[in-house]
Amino acid sequence: AAPPTVRIVHSGLACNIEEERYSERVYTIREGETLELTCLVTGHPRPQIRWTKTAGSASDRFQDSSVFNETLRIGNIQRHQGGRYYCKAENGLGSPAIKSIRVDVYYLDDPVVTVHQSIGEAKEQFYYERTVFLRCVANSNPPVRYSWRRGQEVLLQGSDKGVEIYEPFFTQGETKILKLKNLRPQDYANYSCIASVRNVCSIPDKMVSFRLSNKTASPSIKLLVDDPIVVNPGEAITLVCVTTGGEPAPSLTWVRSAGILPEKTVLNGGTLTIPAITSEDAGTYSCIANNNVGNPAKKSTNIIVRALKKGRFWITPDPYHKDDNIQIGREVKISCQVEAIPSEELTFSWFKNGRPLRSSERMVITQTDPDVSPGTTNLDIIDLKFTDFGTYTCVASLKGGGISDISIDVNISSSTVPPNLTVPQEKSPLVTREGDTIELQCQVTGKPKPIILWSRADKEVVMPDGAMQTESYDGILRIVNVSREMTGTYRCQTSQYNGFNVKPREALVQLIVQYPPAVEPTFLEIRQGQGRSITMSCRVLRAYPTRVLTYEWRLGTKLLRSGQFDLQDSTEYTVSSLSRDSYGIYNCNIINEAGAGRCSFLITGKAYAPEFYYDTYNPLWQNRPRVYSYSLQWTQMNPNAVDRILAYRLGIRQAGQQRWWEQEITVNGNIQKGELITYNLTELIKPEAYEVRLTPITRFGEGDSTIRVIKYSAPVNPHLREFHCGFEDGNICLFTQDDTDNFDWTKQSTATRDTKYTPNTGPNADRTGSKEGFYMYIETSRPRLEGEKARLVSPVFNVAPKNPYGATNTAYCFSFYYHMYGQHIGSLNVYLRLKGQTAMENPLWSSSGNKGQHWNQARVNINPPTSFQLIFEGIRGPGIEGDIAIDDVSIVEGECMKSDQPANNLRSGAVGTLAHIQLLPVIILMSVLSHQR
Repeated sequence: AAPPTVRIVHSGLACNIEEERYSERVYTIREGETLELTCLVTGHPRPQIRWTKTAGSASDRFQDSSVFNETLRIGNIQRHQGGRYYCKAENGLGSPAIKSIRVDVYYLDDPVVTVHQSIGEAKEQFYYERTVFLRCVANSNPPVRYSWRRGQEVLLQGSDKGVEIYEPFFTQGETKILKLKNLRPQDYANYSCIASVRNVCSIPDKMVSFRLSNKTASPSIKLLVDDPIVVNPGEAITLVCVTTGGEPAPSLTWVRSAGILPEKTVLNGGTLTIPAITSEDAGTYSCIANNNVGNPAKKSTNIIVRALKKGRFWITPDPYHKDDNIQIGREVKISCQVEAIPSEELTFSWFKNGRPLRSSERMVITQTDPDVSPGTTNLDIIDLKFTDFGTYTCVASLKGGGISDISIDVNISSSTVPPNLTVPQEKSPLVTREGDTIELQCQVTGKPKPIILWSRADKEVVMPDGAMQTESYDGILRIVNVSREMTGTYRCQTSQYNGFNVKPREALVQLIVQYPPAVEPTFLEIRQGQGRSITMSCRVLRAYPTRVLTYEWRLGTKLLRSGQFDLQDSTEYTVSSLSRDSYGIYNCNIINEAGAGRCSFLITGKAYAPEFYYDTYNPLWQNRPRVYSYSLQWTQMNPNAVDRILAYRLGIRQAGQQRWWEQEITVNGNIQKGELITYNLTELIKPEAYEVRLTPITRFGEGDSTIRVIKYSAPVNPHLREFHCGFEDGNICLFTQDDTDNFDWTKQSTATRDTKYTPNTGPNADRTGSKEGFYMYIETSRPRLEGEKARLVSPVFNVAPKNPYGATNTAYCFSFYYHMYGQHIGSLNVYLRLKGQTAMENPLWSSSGNKGQHWNQARVNINPPTSFQLIFEGIRGPGIEGDIAIDDVSIVEGECMKSDQPANNLRSGAVGTLAHIQLLPVIILMSVLSHQR
């Protein structure tokens, strides 16, 4: 097990990468290219990877989600996608590892030239000046540089007395202005502005031209329509805008103050047509003319679409009496209200029993102040007589016509009485179950029956439809799919609309929503071996009603136990000794009047999945031209939770193929938690990738499988934790020959060496004793001369991140085996080269002279503060019997063991069944069946 580490590497189309910039890495890319960042992680179990971004627009957080792949790929990247990208890796061990990189998106838009003129006059008319300003602007990253030309002539500050070039202070370099003072004949010419970002990311310069003449003028326009335009719905409307001036010819555009133009709009130059207009199309429409000279010209008109809607009435009894009833001899007022557009066209007519009414001393018709109550008319009946009983009608219409009138009837008679509200006895409290449809009822009496308003009486929350109040014309509130949150008290009250304008009547209805018990856990998987005991517990979180809760435990359909809750809120069931028959799904049902809640437990003896180890250093090696081998490593998750793992079923298939080739790997003994298991895959065909599936097997049967992909590629080691190299693979663990030495180290095995080798020097086998195993050596035969050097340089190792709470560097144990046998042996030196110090190498270890016909081990503690390399330097002695060899180089985090502790010298050539080790893998050979079989 190891906590996560992380490093970001980049591919794709970067045009500049600054790796070290004090505190950040910057990745520069051209707009429209593909950004590709890869998060290299180490850590076991395999860390979860998450990409996030800051310093962009809020809506650009990967469409409000994160990216959980190792590789973040953004095709056709846009400027708003620049910012800081973070890769976070976590596996539950230690703190999450986080690295970031800043992505800078470079772009250059087409420049735009705008022209402004100023005309000044002296008091006595002697002096007349006309000055023209040409302003050039282009959006870019990095900041743009501007240059001006007149025709082919490059204009510079000071090159022409009549020309001034400057950057306004307040624009911070965003623009460059060309000022033509006291305009001269030669100033009428073709001007070009060139915008440049100095070819960064291969972005070419961009140019825009403007022809200045004595006719250059800002635009002017005229609208050939009225303002405002009042139309009926369904009509087609055409707005015409024409230019009356401007050089060069202005372009015309239409905009709408309330957002975008309606979809059905037809545009043809300066003409805008809206077919079949609706109320939603109303608003202010503006025509804008622009030719980049002076300010754009703008003319607007307001479109008003006639409408009449929402007719309502109310009756107001005599305000001088406390009684709400209508009585003979008292005053009564009838009010009508509509929503009208335009309001000034609204007219009302009053009728009694179908005959027109005119305002008189006893029948007073008025219109309410629009600011108090818009669209309202009143009929005041003073000193009500029996003959005044009847049907009164107010008719609302618009003067322009084309809109249907709204007619409202109000009956005034002895039966016209104020409203009253009651709740039927059986309708409160109202008990229902979650998910049902329920109707809350308030009975309204009186004539006319007003609109009823429903709201929550117990708390300030919205009604089921999302509004604070819900209107009902029949007094019934219907709620579909009732939920437990809807339990509470509801208020119904009369409104003034379509009824009496008196103090509201109200009543309360209580709603009780029953729901079955909510329990935990709803599902839990328990893995346990045979013969062991398990206890399952099911707990009630919430239930209504809470009384009379019963429970029952079942295995499949078989009832195991039942009972009733007293004061406790949970129930348990224990299986004292698991057998094959007692595996399965156990259900605990907890029941009340509303239904049942269920806890489910899956009891199984399945083994947990193995976890592949992805941090094997250099797992791939090549021993033949067309095939490669791969060191597969894994640990077993919770190996002691179930019965002993007897074997693993290994499946392998070429990527893209359907069929799996399978074989079983026997396991001897118990697997320990955290134990690293190794199995070598051989005969893999270059350069194919393979899917590998690993399934643990116990006496219960197959456990959970894990699948990974292995690829034929050079290894990448993001942070150094452990490095082992026996020089077996074709790329010799990424070691390289130094270009500055006299000759090279040679890779060799005893089985493949030249038959004419020099006797009495050099090894007879590799460090493990294998004739087939490889090692590196220096050949000191002719034409080599005494004192000549061969230098072998290791790959660059990135050290583990520093401890943030202290300055101590991580310690590593560097070890290797050396063979120095022969009467002419020279010297073997090892140096440490730190990053950034290419000219300086620190001596680590040195030895000279004959050491006998055997391999010796050297171990050195190193504490590199930064990335480093190791250099093996072999120096030729005075004769040809001076071959020096090295093998099994390793670097492991932590200090070396003391010399009295034996080193773990495990044989890398051993063949046999699967073995378990904690530090170094035992290599086991495996043949994968080829496709021909």
